[in-house]
This record gives sequence, structure tokens and C-alpha cells, in this order.
Amino acid sequence: MGKGGVSVYSLADTARILRVSPARLRYWERTALVQPSCDESGRPAFAFGDLVAVRSLLALIADGLSVRRIRLSVDGLRRHLPAEEQPLRALRSWGPRQVVARHAGGLIQPDGQLVLDFGAASVQPPVEALPAGEGAPSEEGAPRPAPQNAWEWFERGCELDADPGTFAEAAAAYRRALALDPAFADAWCNLGTVHFNAGRRAEAQHCYEKTLQVERLHVEANFNLANLLEERGRRESALHHYKAAVCADPSFSDAHLNLALLYEKLDLHRTARDSWQRYLKLVPTGSWADLARKRLRE
Repeated sequence: MGKGGVSVYSLADTARILRVSPARLRYWERTALVQPSCDESGRPAFAFGDLVAVRSLLALIADGLSVRRIRLSVDGLRRHLPAEEQPLRALRSWGPRQVVARHAGGLIQPDGQLVLDFGAASVQPPVEALPAGEGAPSEEGAPRPAPQNAWEWFERGCELDADPGTFAEAAAAYRRALALDPAFADAWCNLGTVHFNAGRRAEAQHCYEKTLQVERLHVEANFNLANLLEERGRRESALHHYKAAVCADPSFSDAHLNLALLYEKLDLHRTARDSWQRYLKLVPTGSWADLARKRLRE
């Protein structure tokens, strides 16, 4: 629960609900494109309105708008309409890859100029409903322009890395991003995950290690590297990186779960209890929660 008893969702749950990769969502959060609310402990968490904002972002991307254009539009609204708490929810696609915002019953450009609403039917309606499991609409229509910078190549990689049929294209997009910005930690991490999912473990480990050279407490890189090391039987090294993931994001439930399981493999059952308790607090229902309760009773 969040402040005032409002239900909130973790980043992992939000990513699962909206069918967007956690790494991509975390990148949007880290770069302030998405600004989630807070839970009772003051940590970032996604309330229903935040889910609607992310859903609006995904719909704009599917309409052919680049993340760079969306980001500039959001920044413009934050400057000209500082009282607008969720600028993403106000944005609508308008014509071929243009964006406007709903405000006070009318339309404005992100720089605050009024738009004469002659073609209101072409503006996408507000995105309020969030059916369970529904993600962004599929992208159709005219081809989008080629990426122009590291951010845009990264976004292109994110669009391609979920389908084994486009792994090669995703990897190429991340490499283009890294050629433009060799210190782009999220691009290194996502490239590593493409390699991992394609069965190239050595290449994946190299990319995760490159990520951590740039950003020591990168959540996904630590967690993914820990998984890879544990798979190879390097349990102590895996333990180190799971702990780093939890340190970077105490609300990362999967890291607490994997820590609990690894502590048990290392016969550190008392230490495992703390991780089980933390996991159960974050995820109170489900098969793993049932196992956590069983372990805590033993």
C-alpha cells in the first residue's frame, strides 16, 4: 500500500502488467521520463495513475512518436504547466508523429501555445482503462525515422529484444547506442541480456561486467550476473551481486527471493529467514509466498 492507503505496484509488477521490460521501465524512471509515486516507506512505487501514465507513453511510442520527442514534450509541459502532475497522461498523438496535450478542455502544444481543434477526431482518446495483462497497441503504418542518437538506438533495441526472431537486430541497435555512448550502462546491460537469451553466456557476462564498470550498483546487471554466476556454480560471487541488487533497490522482490534460496543452498538457513521475510513483505501471495511462510515456520 502507498501513502493514504492507496494501492501501489512495484516496478517489476508494473512491467509485467504493461508488458514492458523492467530494464526499459527503470531507464525511463532513472531519466525522469516516468515519475512514480512512493510507497509507505518513501520508495518509488507505481500507483494506478502512474500505470496510466506509462500506458500513455507506450501508446505514443506505438503511434510512431520517438521517445526523444515525447521526452521534449513532457519537459515542455513541466515548464509551462507546472501544476500538471502527470504530463504523460495529458499528451495525445496529433497527425503524423505530432503531439499535443489536453488542458482545460482544449488542446495546447507542449510549449504552451493553443491548438485550434479542427481535427479533434484525430487525437487519441485518454488511456484510463488497464485491462489485466494488456500492453501497448501494436505499431502499424508508416515506417519510423532512423534513430539519431544513443537514446533512440537504445529504445529501438528495447522494441526488438523480446522476440528471438529479432535478437540480432536488437543487439545491433544496442551496439549502435554504445558506439555513440560507450558509458551507456543500460545499453550494455540489455545487450548482455540479448546474449544470455540467445545462449551466449560468455558474451553476456562480459556485457554485465562492462555495465558494472560504468555503474557499480546497476540493479539489473547485478541481478542478471548473479543468476549467470549461480548457474555456473560460483555461489559466493553470485551472493555478492544479489546483495548489490538489493542494496540498489530494496523493493526488488526477485532479488530477495534468489538470496533466500541461495542462502539455503549455502546452509545459511538463519540468514535466509531475513530474505524470506523481506520477500514476503513485498509479495504476500503466490506460490513463493507460500514457500516463504513454510520456511519461516520451520
